[in-house]
Amino acid sequence: MTTTEGDPLEAIDHWPVPTAAAGWIDRGGRGGRRGPTDAVFELASVTKPLVAYAVLVAVEEGSLALDAPVTQPTQPPTDPDLAEVTLRQLLSHASGLNTDARSMIAEPQTRRIYSNAGFELIGDLLEQATGFTIAAYLHEAVLAPLEMRSTELRGSPAHRAVSTVEDLLRFCSELMAPTLLDSTTLAAATTPVFADLGGVLPGFGRHDPNPWGLGFEIRGEKSPHWTGSANAPATFGHFGRAGTMLWVDPVAGRAVVALTDRDFGRWAAEAWPALSNAVLGAA
Repeated sequence: MTTTEGDPLEAIDHWPVPTAAAGWIDRGGRGGRRGPTDAVFELASVTKPLVAYAVLVAVEEGSLALDAPVTQPTQPPTDPDLAEVTLRQLLSHASGLNTDARSMIAEPQTRRIYSNAGFELIGDLLEQATGFTIAAYLHEAVLAPLEMRSTELRGSPAHRAVSTVEDLLRFCSELMAPTLLDSTTLAAATTPVFADLGGVLPGFGRHDPNPWGLGFEIRGEKSPHWTGSANAPATFGHFGRAGTMLWVDPVAGRAVVALTDRDFGRWAAEAWPALSNAVLGAA
């Protein structure tokens, strides 16, 4: 590992965005911050790991089961074939659901199809099982215990949360040393599920395989990728089209959060890997 001189987050000062904030932490309590780390940003799909974590709490509590067939909250069902889908398949984008519609376009466990509709169905299932709205359950199960006071779900569980760098660093600490979940549950959630499935990683093309855990994308051997070349294959996290990203590298014992107010594009595909490598190379 090469060593980066100075602040590894300094690069965000030169990103072509109106506003950027970033932070990193390691297991030993060290870290760094740059930019307005208390500012609230739209998360876009970085919402999904937060929602997935709440769902896993509900699984441990016995309100949901990962491998039971889905019982749709809507009557009549949007698509009868959805009755064959499981929560494990939905969380890992292996259900066969369309990207933005509750219709099946593939048999379950045959393709990795990134599905916002799948996460919206997950939100409905959680509400049906617990009697709480998804926003309320997320707050009670995850946000309040972790003192993520500036984080809120304001709509779709696929992409409508807001948060700050400081709050998401608290979430990263939880991901490195879980207190709300059993460590075996988190390990299963951040290990490839249906590991051989191929599919398109939005913004970065098709990968075979395209590993995902339960709500977390896993780096694997994907190239190109939004994390750095120095990130271990076991790195897990998510990025969002609002120009946001979060990853945890369990091998290096480091985590990074970067939030901006410019939509994902070529700039991010170039800037995020460089930032990741700088953090991993910092002494």
